[in-house]
Amino acid sequence: MSFDMGNIGLMSGANMAMEQAKASMFNTPKPSADQSLDKIKESAQDFEAFFLSQMMEHMFSGIETDGMFGGGHAEKVYRSMLITEYGNNIAKNGGVGVADHVMNTMIEMQEQASNREI
Repeated sequence: MSFDMGNIGLMSGANMAMEQAKASMFNTPKPSADQSLDKIKESAQDFEAFFLSQMMEHMFSGIETDGMFGGGHAEKVYRSMLITEYGNNIAKNGGVGVADHVMNTMIEMQEQASNREI
């Protein structure tokens, strides 16, 4: 019986990223509106970069390298780093729309929390 841990890692990573975003929003002193929006945008972009990296990790998992000059543990490490950078660059240059939805959700959560305080 085989069990794919990749999906569990993605979900636990996604949940962890959302929890960190919530903690950073609600456990810090009140920043100005511009600072708060910049932090939300940065957190949403970080989440999208992480999400894209996880998706691309699965895409690259089936690619074989030639035996003479490639392969081994070092290539796995560097491939992982390269994929992380791909995710960061895609998210930084517009992404696929995940960051926009995450940012809107975070703004709604912040508005609901501020309405409860009033």
